Amino acid sequence: MVAHFPHVALSFSGAFVAGVINSIAGGGTLVSFPVLIWLGLPPVSANATSTVAIWPGSVGGAWGYRREVATAERWLLALILPSAVGGVLGAVLLRWTSSATFAHLVPWLVLFATLLFMLQGPIHRHLKTSSSRSLTGAMCFQFFVALYGGYFGAGIGILMLAALSILGMADIHQMNGLKNIFALAINGVASVYFILAGMVYWPDVLTMAIGAIAGGYGCAGLARRMGRTTVRRIVIIIGFAMTLSLFLKHS
Repeated sequence: MVAHFPHVALSFSGAFVAGVINSIAGGGTLVSFPVLIWLGLPPVSANATSTVAIWPGSVGGAWGYRREVATAERWLLALILPSAVGGVLGAVLLRWTSSATFAHLVPWLVLFATLLFMLQGPIHRHLKTSSSRSLTGAMCFQFFVALYGGYFGAGIGILMLAALSILGMADIHQMNGLKNIFALAINGVASVYFILAGMVYWPDVLTMAIGAIAGGYGCAGLARRMGRTTVRRIVIIIGFAMTLSLFLKHS
């Protein structure tokens, strides 16, 4: 037990920080996933473990926006279907990817997610002015977002906000509420698949789930006092630092 304490402490801390980040800005996977890589888990197992561990913490986010979701148009919930289908197909694709291939992809995926997070504002503003209001187009877009989400996951919140912007939504609180519901669908079906396929490392799942919930609920007030801009900058710095460390690790 003593010999494993540093491992447990680091996995808990990584999930705790991810929970704090997710409570206000999103992007916590940019912390939890690389931490598991550095703790020695194979990349595919680390990704599956992170997804299953962080998922319970996102339930609170969806519940927190229940009033905003209740006032949204019902047909928007049609995006749950492509979310679930894409999420499970992405999870299957991850299982089919060899550990060696995924290990080489990991630094690039983290870099992509970090850049996506950094450019969230411009992306959102650009798509908000789009003339497209097609539900079919948004469902197709959401499917590919979910496919990426089931495969890797970091940055999907930004992409889902883009999908809702395409539909002409402007209320950021409604958008965040719907985004959380779609994320629950994506990560929920992916988590079930990862569990059934035996892809997760349960000791870290349990430790990180507790850490994510504690961080999300216990430090939400602190994160809000820091402000969204400060938290976003911290996430971006962490993302680039993790990217560099992963490139060095696999060089």
